[in-house]
Amino acid sequence: MTLRAAIDQYIAFRQAQGAAFTSMACALRQYSRSVGDEIGCDTATSDQAGAFLERGGRPASNYRAWKHSVLAGFYRYALARGLATRSPLPTERPKLAPAASPHIYSHDELCRLLAATQTYQQRVNQLEPQTFRVLLLMLYGTGLRPGEAFRLTQSDANLPDALLTVRETKCYKTRLVPVGSQLAQVLRQYAAWRAARGDRPDGDAPFLANHDGTPLVHRTVNCAFARLRQAAGVRRAQGARYQPRLQDLRHSFATRRLAAWYREGADVQRLLPLLSTYLGHASLAGTQAYLSMTLELLGEASRCFERYADSGTGGGHD
Repeated sequence: MTLRAAIDQYIAFRQAQGAAFTSMACALRQYSRSVGDEIGCDTATSDQAGAFLERGGRPASNYRAWKHSVLAGFYRYALARGLATRSPLPTERPKLAPAASPHIYSHDELCRLLAATQTYQQRVNQLEPQTFRVLLLMLYGTGLRPGEAFRLTQSDANLPDALLTVRETKCYKTRLVPVGSQLAQVLRQYAAWRAARGDRPDGDAPFLANHDGTPLVHRTVNCAFARLRQAAGVRRAQGARYQPRLQDLRHSFATRRLAAWYREGADVQRLLPLLSTYLGHASLAGTQAYLSMTLELLGEASRCFERYADSGTGGGHD
């Protein structure tokens, strides 16, 4: 089997499992073109694989490590199915730069961000203060990924029933996301504000829209959020490598939901799969990345254990 045919088979296999696999498929096809689409799986040399890993304009360490991981997945697949007898990849995996740890926003920080949406910029901008404020509240109150919020349409927002339909997730799945009464009221007021100024979008139009009715895009919103965060004085300690990000609102939602369950004395182990489903993860492993151990969460867990011990069921010594 040719290298290109084996790669196409692997891509189809991963996508059949529910993975979007878009950027990985692109990288694999670039690799195939660089060494020769029609060669066999065992024909690519270590020098060719190494040259492909070194190529690219992004930061060398992380991009090289990502490409190595993508190719390693393919060659594991090919070896397991007898499509290849060896892998040309370097045996030593490239080291990743330290990942950004999530920032868990405090209630005070959220209030400062919301207040700053009205004042952080004085010039006319496509991303209006009302839309920016609703976006922050939606992410903090539902744990949606930013891209999921951007893609919500008018028909996806069932405001009378306080229900959002989230489509085009990472695993091509659709899920229903109930929202709390306070957030539902915020969304209704936003829809009424748009209608009052003359917006009459159809069902396929974006629910969160720019001034001209176009959808929000990551680059514009992320740049605006960086300015907003600076104006609100929300930052990590001096010298920190990474500053708080828009997607950290999702981390904050997950962690605070856990803290609330601990506070209420709920069975967190039983409820954790529900949180995973709500966040749109295929398994609990995906949710664990969002469960940052904040001081608040540790405090709630400690108090939960103390109540357990004081109840007399904590397994005292004989």
